[in-house]
Amino acid sequence: MTQHLADARPTSTGTQPGWWRDAVIYQVYPRSFADSNGDGMGDLEGIRSRLPYLKELGVDAVWLSPFYASPQADAGYDVADYRAIDPMFGTLHDADAVIREAHELGLRIIVDLVPNHCSDQHEWFKQALREGPGTPLRERFHFRPGRGESGELPPNDWESIFGGPAWTRVADGEWYLHLFAPEQPDFNWEHPAVQDEFRSILRFWLDLGADGFRIDVAHGLVKAPGLPDLGRDEQLKLLGNQVLPFFDQDGVHEIYRSWRLVLDEYAGDRIGVAEAWTPSADRTALYLRPDELHQAFNFHYLNTGWEAEALRSTIDESLDSMRPVGAPTTWVLSNHDVVRHRTRFGSLERARAAALLMLALPGSAYVYQGEELGLPEVTDLPDEVRQDPSFFKANGQDGLRDGCRVPIPWSGDQAPYGFGTGGSWLPQPAEWAGLSVEAQTGDPASTLELYRAALRVRRAHPALGAGDAVEWLPAPEGVLAFRRGDFVCTANTTTQPVRLPAPGTVLLASTDLTEPDVLPADSTVWWQG
Repeated sequence: MTQHLADARPTSTGTQPGWWRDAVIYQVYPRSFADSNGDGMGDLEGIRSRLPYLKELGVDAVWLSPFYASPQADAGYDVADYRAIDPMFGTLHDADAVIREAHELGLRIIVDLVPNHCSDQHEWFKQALREGPGTPLRERFHFRPGRGESGELPPNDWESIFGGPAWTRVADGEWYLHLFAPEQPDFNWEHPAVQDEFRSILRFWLDLGADGFRIDVAHGLVKAPGLPDLGRDEQLKLLGNQVLPFFDQDGVHEIYRSWRLVLDEYAGDRIGVAEAWTPSADRTALYLRPDELHQAFNFHYLNTGWEAEALRSTIDESLDSMRPVGAPTTWVLSNHDVVRHRTRFGSLERARAAALLMLALPGSAYVYQGEELGLPEVTDLPDEVRQDPSFFKANGQDGLRDGCRVPIPWSGDQAPYGFGTGGSWLPQPAEWAGLSVEAQTGDPASTLELYRAALRVRRAHPALGAGDAVEWLPAPEGVLAFRRGDFVCTANTTTQPVRLPAPGTVLLASTDLTEPDVLPADSTVWWQG
């Protein structure tokens, strides 16, 4: 059993509790981070071996995407056993070693939990199929008779996020609900056995030393009573804010109140982080009331483009919505489900500027593996190597999530760039040689060293980190300028240099400054005001 990390490091607010209020949390996508055994697939031992890199980078915690036993129909988000490690990633001993070594380095570990659905290879579901209609195990899922003369039509008109009906018919004629792939049956969270099982799963990982949970599809657990028809022909969005009868139902909050009681049983500020796609920031805030979860991903910010007025509006809305519930705002630019922000924003310069802007904002920030290297989206993957299940659905999503999941480059001048000795499960571009950790380390102009410097300043500067407000300063059109204590951040989102009186001494800039009172195009500067 690993020794849990105590509250050893005061936060930048000078207080002991609430490490998560100003934490920088780094997302590791295990299959694409580091391969220790040469099979072309990242694994837990690879992660363990690279923890010193994350410590040096300057992050506070590491979020691990799923590594559970799984048939891998959806990259591990189809879990067959929540207490076992998939052999492709290692063993439970390896997971324990990652947690233990992370704690020794002063890093916390957040594990991904997938409570909306499981794998169709989960023992509960396999038993439910064997036992047939009307049996107790079927009540733990959403089995229904079909519509039509002989039950040949789905029970309602819900569409899967990945395309096609959200229902699959089994041999005995009943249908089961799956909001995602057919291999991912949804749990029935009205059933007490489901609720009991997940409280047990929480305790299993908390006992192992996990510092918290990122909760996948946190908004999807409860469905509207009676499973009513959607009533419109509308393709659902994986990352959207539609009002739907199976997302963001009020009943989810009772579940998270019960989870908070479990988290609070354990010392060391264990946390819950909601992946909650909701129609508004105010709806997201409901997940973060004092007796529920601690953080939620700020997808409204992720979806905002590189444009000053829109960014200011989103920042204000985000801070305003969290303030009534006393939760920190979170900021995120990329993750394993979206096109990398360097590509979304159109240039490395904008990506670097966006990173400094994000890290200057009050609250907690998330960094997706490889963004600190300035990695672009890989847009030219051959069809035969793609594995995103939505890619194979003609009427589903764009199926391009594989492009942000290509294994990251560590060293060397040719693929797999130190990822492992046996290639990589998705091909890496030739031009990534210059973007590797080895190539960028020690180069003051590199994106990696920019992130390292930014995280050092962020940790050391008393005005950065936790907080719930910014003071906006007058600025030309297209420029954001705000103050936090004696710290000032200016961001020029335009394609032209902008003259602005220097508000202090330069702490850090996303690009070279040729004149102290001129902000280069697509740049962010930190000032000691």
